[in-house]
Amino acid sequence: MMVFLNGQFVPESQAVVPVNDRGFLYGDGLFETVRVADGRPFRLAQHLERLARGADYLKIPCPFSPGELQDFAGQLIEQNRMPDAILRLTLTRGPGERGYMPVTDGRPTVVMTLHPAPILEPTLQWNLIASSYRVLAADPLSSFKTLNKLTHILARQEAVARGADEALLINSNGEVAETAGGNLFWVYQDSICTVPTGRGILPGITRAVVLEICQTLGLSTNKRVIKPEALRNSEGIFITQSALGIVPVAVFNDEPVAPSPLTGQIAGAYAELLGKS
Repeated sequence: MMVFLNGQFVPESQAVVPVNDRGFLYGDGLFETVRVADGRPFRLAQHLERLARGADYLKIPCPFSPGELQDFAGQLIEQNRMPDAILRLTLTRGPGERGYMPVTDGRPTVVMTLHPAPILEPTLQWNLIASSYRVLAADPLSSFKTLNKLTHILARQEAVARGADEALLINSNGEVAETAGGNLFWVYQDSICTVPTGRGILPGITRAVVLEICQTLGLSTNKRVIKPEALRNSEGIFITQSALGIVPVAVFNDEPVAPSPLTGQIAGAYAELLGKS
């Protein structure tokens, strides 16, 4: 397997970063997860735009332009002969001395790796549980995919320990936020609902694609705040993420969730877009 590391393509076994890299020491960095279909990274420009916004917020100067990163991604896919994969792009502040204050002349680290794409089973459905872990409702860092995902990791572990597939994270206001690995949608009175930004959620790329699909299909959408107990009144629940696309929820907090035909309609449109990317 070939890996992209700071402008070079090297075998995975030789792709190493210093032990004083701030991504390793403090989670001081960002990442993006991109679905690759038929050799083309799906919505890569949107992923890179979010990465750029995060880098600007964290004051990490990315050494490569979005166009260069797109070219490097294409070369990596071609070199590894992996037309269907998951592309992981990581940007850290780079090596630095011990201490929280970063050096002003640091050299950021940029890594791109490829991973086997999960099989998108049409019958895939998840068991979702509300996690005991909370996210801050007004945390500005929630807008970016930072390297610190400890809350999400603990929530996923909790879900699996309880026999579920995924965890629903509640924010500090007691409202639905997101899942450990994606955004949440629910159907209510034939409207496709999701949580608005600014409530502790990551504005996911697949989330944005679903909202585009709904507009194309003429489906009503609603960004609204909801308490987790109110989800039992929904007419369908699904999760969106880059790796798996759209995953219907069959069980929430040990209660069955009725499937919505709208979920299948949106998933079909998403699969078509993915094939055309």
